[in-house]
Amino acid sequence: MKGYKCGEHPVPSRDSMIEWFTMASWSPYLAGAGIGVLIWTVFVLSDHPLGCSTGFLKTAGMVEAGLSGGKAKEMSYYRKFVPGIDWYWLLIIGIVIGAFLSSYLSGIFAVVAVPSFFAAVVGPDAVFRFAVALVGGILVGLGARWAGGCTSGHGISGTLQLSFASWVAAACFFISGILVAGLLFGFRFL
Repeated sequence: MKGYKCGEHPVPSRDSMIEWFTMASWSPYLAGAGIGVLIWTVFVLSDHPLGCSTGFLKTAGMVEAGLSGGKAKEMSYYRKFVPGIDWYWLLIIGIVIGAFLSSYLSGIFAVVAVPSFFAAVVGPDAVFRFAVALVGGILVGLGARWAGGCTSGHGISGTLQLSFASWVAAACFFISGILVAGLLFGFRFL
Protein backbone atom coordinates (compact mmCIF):
# COMPACT_ATOMS: atom_id res chain seq x y z
CA MET A 1 0.00 0.00 0.00
CA LYS A 2 1.14 3.50 -0.68
CA GLY A 3 2.19 5.53 2.33
CA TYR A 4 0.55 8.83 3.17
CA LYS A 5 1.93 11.71 5.16
CA CYS A 6 0.45 12.58 8.51
CA GLY A 7 -2.64 14.73 8.06
CA GLU A 8 -3.45 13.49 4.57
CA HIS A 9 -6.80 11.86 4.09
CA PRO A 10 -6.40 9.30 1.33
CA VAL A 11 -9.31 8.10 -0.71
CA PRO A 12 -8.60 4.43 -1.34
CA SER A 13 -8.71 3.53 -4.97
CA ARG A 14 -9.88 0.19 -6.30
CA ASP A 15 -6.27 -0.79 -7.07
CA SER A 16 -5.03 0.02 -3.54
CA MET A 17 -7.84 -2.07 -2.00
CA ILE A 18 -6.94 -5.03 -4.20
CA GLU A 19 -3.26 -4.56 -3.30
CA TRP A 20 -4.22 -4.61 0.38
CA PHE A 21 -5.96 -7.99 0.01
CA THR A 22 -2.99 -9.47 -1.85
CA MET A 23 -0.36 -8.66 0.79
CA ALA A 24 1.35 -11.73 2.30
CA SER A 25 1.11 -10.26 5.81
CA TRP A 26 -0.88 -7.48 7.39
CA SER A 27 -0.01 -5.07 10.13
CA PRO A 28 -0.56 -6.76 13.50
CA TYR A 29 -2.08 -3.50 14.74
CA LEU A 30 -4.62 -3.45 11.93
CA ALA A 31 -5.40 -7.16 12.39
CA GLY A 32 -5.75 -6.66 16.17
CA ALA A 33 -8.11 -3.74 15.67
CA GLY A 34 -10.13 -5.85 13.25
CA ILE A 35 -10.39 -8.66 15.79
CA GLY A 36 -11.49 -6.12 18.40
CA VAL A 37 -14.28 -4.85 16.17
CA LEU A 38 -15.25 -8.44 15.37
CA ILE A 39 -15.49 -9.30 19.08
CA TRP A 40 -17.71 -6.29 19.80
CA THR A 41 -19.91 -7.18 16.85
CA VAL A 42 -20.22 -10.81 18.01
CA PHE A 43 -21.23 -9.72 21.52
CA VAL A 44 -23.80 -7.25 20.19
CA LEU A 45 -25.36 -9.63 17.66
CA SER A 46 -25.20 -12.95 19.51
CA ASP A 47 -24.58 -12.20 23.21
CA HIS A 48 -21.96 -14.97 23.15
CA PRO A 49 -18.17 -14.86 23.31
CA LEU A 50 -16.18 -15.64 20.20
CA GLY A 51 -14.40 -18.98 20.30
CA CYS A 52 -13.66 -21.97 18.11
CA SER A 53 -13.46 -24.92 20.49
CA THR A 54 -17.25 -24.99 20.91
CA GLY A 55 -17.62 -25.51 17.16
CA PHE A 56 -15.27 -28.48 17.27
CA LEU A 57 -17.14 -29.82 20.30
CA LYS A 58 -20.45 -29.59 18.48
CA THR A 59 -18.94 -31.33 15.44
CA ALA A 60 -17.67 -34.15 17.67
CA GLY A 61 -21.13 -34.37 19.21
CA MET A 62 -22.76 -34.67 15.78
CA VAL A 63 -20.32 -37.44 14.80
CA GLU A 64 -20.83 -39.22 18.12
CA ALA A 65 -24.62 -38.90 17.83
CA GLY A 66 -24.46 -40.36 14.33
CA LEU A 67 -22.32 -43.29 15.45
CA SER A 68 -24.31 -43.97 18.64
CA GLY A 69 -27.75 -43.71 17.09
CA GLY A 70 -28.49 -40.43 18.87
CA LYS A 71 -27.55 -41.62 22.38
CA ALA A 72 -24.88 -38.92 22.65
CA LYS A 73 -27.58 -36.28 22.92
CA GLU A 74 -28.70 -37.89 26.19
CA MET A 75 -25.33 -37.18 27.84
CA SER A 76 -25.37 -34.26 30.29
CA TYR A 77 -22.39 -32.67 28.52
CA TYR A 78 -24.22 -32.63 25.19
CA ARG A 79 -27.37 -31.31 26.83
CA LYS A 80 -25.33 -28.26 27.81
CA PHE A 81 -23.55 -28.04 24.42
CA VAL A 82 -26.20 -29.32 22.02
CA PRO A 83 -24.57 -30.86 18.93
CA GLY A 84 -25.60 -29.06 15.78
CA ILE A 85 -24.65 -26.57 13.15
CA ASP A 86 -24.74 -23.03 14.46
CA TRP A 87 -22.64 -19.89 14.17
CA TYR A 88 -19.75 -21.45 16.15
CA TRP A 89 -19.56 -24.19 13.54
CA LEU A 90 -19.85 -21.73 10.68
CA LEU A 91 -17.07 -19.63 12.21
CA ILE A 92 -14.66 -22.55 11.73
CA ILE A 93 -15.74 -22.92 8.10
CA GLY A 94 -15.23 -19.18 7.64
CA ILE A 95 -11.72 -19.37 9.12
CA VAL A 96 -10.78 -22.15 6.69
CA ILE A 97 -12.23 -20.30 3.69
CA GLY A 98 -10.68 -17.00 4.79
CA ALA A 99 -7.25 -18.58 5.28
CA PHE A 100 -7.42 -20.18 1.85
CA LEU A 101 -8.53 -16.97 0.14
CA SER A 102 -5.86 -14.94 1.93
CA SER A 103 -3.05 -17.30 0.95
CA TYR A 104 -4.36 -17.69 -2.60
CA LEU A 105 -4.79 -13.95 -3.21
CA SER A 106 -1.35 -13.18 -1.76
CA GLY A 107 0.25 -15.83 -3.97
CA ILE A 108 1.69 -17.90 -1.15
CA PHE A 109 -0.76 -20.83 -1.20
CA ALA A 110 1.00 -24.19 -1.28
CA VAL A 111 0.18 -27.70 -0.16
CA VAL A 112 3.16 -28.80 1.93
CA ALA A 113 3.34 -32.06 3.89
CA VAL A 114 6.32 -30.95 5.98
CA PRO A 115 7.03 -27.22 6.39
CA SER A 116 10.69 -26.29 5.85
CA PHE A 117 11.16 -25.06 9.43
CA PHE A 118 9.84 -28.34 10.86
CA ALA A 119 11.99 -30.35 8.43
CA ALA A 120 15.13 -28.40 9.38
CA VAL A 121 14.61 -28.82 13.12
CA VAL A 122 12.86 -32.20 13.47
CA GLY A 123 13.23 -33.96 10.13
CA PRO A 124 11.47 -34.39 6.78
CA ASP A 125 9.31 -37.44 7.67
CA ALA A 126 5.72 -36.64 6.62
CA VAL A 127 4.17 -39.45 8.70
CA PHE A 128 5.93 -38.16 11.83
CA ARG A 129 4.79 -34.61 11.02
CA PHE A 130 1.20 -35.82 10.66
CA ALA A 131 1.43 -37.77 13.95
CA VAL A 132 2.84 -34.74 15.80
CA ALA A 133 0.10 -32.50 14.37
CA LEU A 134 -2.61 -35.03 15.27
CA VAL A 135 -1.40 -35.53 18.85
CA GLY A 136 -0.89 -31.78 19.27
CA GLY A 137 -4.37 -31.05 17.95
CA ILE A 138 -5.95 -33.58 20.28
CA LEU A 139 -4.07 -32.18 23.29
CA VAL A 140 -5.02 -28.61 22.39
CA GLY A 141 -8.66 -29.65 21.96
CA LEU A 142 -8.73 -31.45 25.31
CA GLY A 143 -7.00 -28.55 27.01
CA ALA A 144 -9.42 -26.05 25.51
CA ARG A 145 -12.43 -28.00 26.75
CA TRP A 146 -10.83 -28.59 30.16
CA ALA A 147 -10.09 -24.86 30.48
CA GLY A 148 -13.60 -23.96 29.38
CA GLY A 149 -12.43 -22.24 26.21
CA CYS A 150 -9.70 -21.89 23.63
CA THR A 151 -7.25 -19.10 22.91
CA SER A 152 -10.04 -17.18 21.17
CA GLY A 153 -12.57 -17.76 23.93
CA HIS A 154 -10.25 -16.93 26.82
CA GLY A 155 -7.44 -14.93 25.22
CA ILE A 156 -9.67 -12.59 23.24
CA SER A 157 -13.27 -12.72 24.46
CA GLY A 158 -12.58 -13.50 28.12
CA THR A 159 -9.85 -10.91 28.59
CA LEU A 160 -12.10 -8.34 26.92
CA GLN A 161 -14.65 -9.07 29.65
CA LEU A 162 -11.88 -8.76 32.28
CA SER A 163 -12.41 -12.35 33.39
CA PHE A 164 -9.72 -13.32 35.90
CA ALA A 165 -9.84 -16.96 34.74
CA SER A 166 -9.30 -15.83 31.15
CA TRP A 167 -6.32 -13.68 32.10
CA VAL A 168 -4.79 -16.66 33.92
CA ALA A 169 -5.54 -18.93 30.95
CA ALA A 170 -4.00 -16.43 28.50
CA ALA A 171 -0.85 -16.19 30.64
CA CYS A 172 -0.67 -20.00 30.71
CA PHE A 173 -1.02 -20.11 26.89
CA PHE A 174 2.01 -17.88 26.47
CA ILE A 175 4.11 -19.53 29.19
CA SER A 176 3.34 -23.02 27.85
CA GLY A 177 4.04 -21.98 24.27
CA ILE A 178 7.39 -20.48 25.21
CA LEU A 179 8.38 -23.54 27.25
CA VAL A 180 7.36 -26.09 24.61
CA ALA A 181 9.03 -24.11 21.80
CA GLY A 182 12.15 -23.85 23.94
CA LEU A 183 12.16 -27.58 24.65
CA LEU A 184 11.64 -28.46 20.98
CA PHE A 185 13.85 -25.88 19.34
CA GLY A 186 16.18 -24.76 22.11
CA PHE A 187 16.14 -21.73 24.34
CA ARG A 188 18.07 -19.30 22.14
CA PHE A 189 17.74 -16.37 24.54
CA LEU A 190 19.68 -18.13 27.33
